Amino acid sequence: MKSSGQVWLTPLLVSWRLIRLLVQIARGVWITRVGHAPDDAAIRAWSRQTLAALDIALSIDGQPGTPPRLVVANHVSWLDIVAINAVMPSRFVAKAEIARWPLIGRMVTGAGSLYLQRHRRRDALRVLGLMTQALREGHCVAVFPEGTTSDGHALLPFHANMLQAAIEAEVPVQPLALGYSEPGQLVSSAVAFVGETSLATSLWHVLSVRGLRVRVSVLPLMTVVPSERRALAEALRSGIEASLQAQRLRAPKP
Repeated sequence: MKSSGQVWLTPLLVSWRLIRLLVQIARGVWITRVGHAPDDAAIRAWSRQTLAALDIALSIDGQPGTPPRLVVANHVSWLDIVAINAVMPSRFVAKAEIARWPLIGRMVTGAGSLYLQRHRRRDALRVLGLMTQALREGHCVAVFPEGTTSDGHALLPFHANMLQAAIEAEVPVQPLALGYSEPGQLVSSAVAFVGETSLATSLWHVLSVRGLRVRVSVLPLMTVVPSERRALAEALRSGIEASLQAQRLRAPKP
């Protein structure tokens, strides 16, 4: 829904953004084509170019580290994958439905995403095995422990089960805080991909609003103790929530 604080673009400018995005998607499909494993530098460059094509400014707080590590972040939008890859290229645990999205699904699959069949109760065990293997092979693997998207104002509870992969692979956990803003809104309503919002509607909102910004805060590394997964999940949630609040305090007032 349009807010009085938002600055909306003309149809001509929206169309120009869409064309640039389609070019980027075509490039992404080529980069992640079957039989060609893209390196981290290519994924990072493509992701930053995609944000630029959408006129989304990227800010990074902290110093991104080197793999392997389990990346844990809050979840607001499909844009989260692009924002994280622009900072710390990762293999993502994603819902299986994404594989069926036109073009984007092919690209995400080619980038090595690990798909979770959410309607199968035991599929999480299979995905945990794939995550552990990827971490042991030296990759970053990214998860959204909320399990679904929020509106960006408050975090949902963090589930601890996916942290088991970091225990099995003996790698640290890297928390990231993703904050989206736009003129007049410290928390962007255009980016939120929640409720019954379709991908097409969400894309239209992102294409139509001027001045979007994503700030990625790289928090200190954390380790997982087998008997304290739930405590770590709470600590991760608290740390990310505090970082998002700090982002908003530092931002210019609307």
